[in-house]
Amino acid sequence: MAATQVIQSEWTKIRSVASTVWTLALAVVVTVGLGMLISALTKSQYDNLSETERLSFDPTFISFAGMSLGQLALIVFGVLVVSNEYSTGMIRTSLAAVPQRGTLLFSKVAVATALALVVGMVTSFITFFLGQLMLGDLKASIGDPGVLRAVIGGGLYMTLIAMFSMGVAAMLRSPMLSLGILMPFFFLISTILGAVSATKKVGQYLPDQAGSKIMQVVTPINDDTPYGPWGGLAIMVAWVAAALVGGYVLLKRRDA
Repeated sequence: MAATQVIQSEWTKIRSVASTVWTLALAVVVTVGLGMLISALTKSQYDNLSETERLSFDPTFISFAGMSLGQLALIVFGVLVVSNEYSTGMIRTSLAAVPQRGTLLFSKVAVATALALVVGMVTSFITFFLGQLMLGDLKASIGDPGVLRAVIGGGLYMTLIAMFSMGVAAMLRSPMLSLGILMPFFFLISTILGAVSATKKVGQYLPDQAGSKIMQVVTPINDDTPYGPWGGLAIMVAWVAAALVGGYVLLKRRDA
C-alpha cells in the first residue's frame, strides 16, 4: 500500500474514534478555561505581590497556566492514537494490510502530529488573547519582544507532548500501562523533582520542564536554568525523538 493511502487510512481511523476527538476538545477547553481563571485571579492579587514577584511577573506565561492540566488530554490523545489498535486486536489487520511497520507507525504519527499541531496552535493563541483580556492593564501585547515566540512555542509544546506520548505508547503497546506511567510522570514526578532543591538540576532536563521554557518571556529572579527558550525546546525534541525511535525499534522487532 502506498504511503499516501496509509496516511489516508490513519486519518479515517482517528476521525472515526470518538475518544480521540473528545480528548482534543478537552485539551482546548481545559487549557483556555484554566488560563483565563488564573489570569483573572492574578490580576485581582497583583497589588499583594512582593517586589521580587513583580520583577518576575510574566503575563504571557501566566496565560498558559492551564497548560499543565490541558497537556494531560494531549497525553491521552497520543496514547490512544497508537495503542487503541493493540487493545482491540486491530493491529494484526493493520500490519497485514501494511507489512512495512515503519510506514504504518510514521503515517499514524504524522497524521496525529498534524492534528495536534493545529489544535495546539489554535489553543495557544486563544489562550494568550483571552488570558491577556483577563489581565487588563497588566497584559502583554503579541508584538512585544519574545511574546509571539512564546505563543507559537505553546502550540509546539502541546504537539511535542502528544508526540512523546505516541512514542511511549508504541513501546509499551498497552493504553493502561502507557497512561499509568505518563500521567504520574508529568503530573506528579516531574513537578516534585523540579520543586525539590536536591533534584531540581535533574528535573529541569525532563521534557515538560525543559519544553515549557519556550513559553517564558520574562526570566524569573534567581533562575539559574542553564538553557534558554530554544535550548529547552531542543531538549524536549530530543526526548520525543528518543521515544519515537524506541517505539519504531520495538515495533520492528516484536510480534503483533
